[in-house]
Amino acid sequence: MNTLAIAAGLSVLTVAALLVVSVIWLQSYRAVKTPLALGLLAFCLVLLVENLISLYFYFFTMEMLFVDDPTIGVLVVAMRALQFIAVAAFTYVSLD
Repeated sequence: MNTLAIAAGLSVLTVAALLVVSVIWLQSYRAVKTPLALGLLAFCLVLLVENLISLYFYFFTMEMLFVDDPTIGVLVVAMRALQFIAVAAFTYVSLD
């Protein structure tokens, strides 16, 4: 499996987690109307858009935002993995 496929897979997992968290924080905002809940919802939506844009480039264009260099590919996978870990932790604490 190449680094592009791994990075795309991590983005798909991140999108799924962000959808869950966005629903949680939308429900929280509707219930309590606090700026914190609205800010967390906005944070989720911005990350969601960023990941959807990256998925568009992974699947629907032949041009990439980064060079097809093995070193760059590994760095992109590492960044996507770190982002997924952060969103997974955020999802875990939001589900509580």
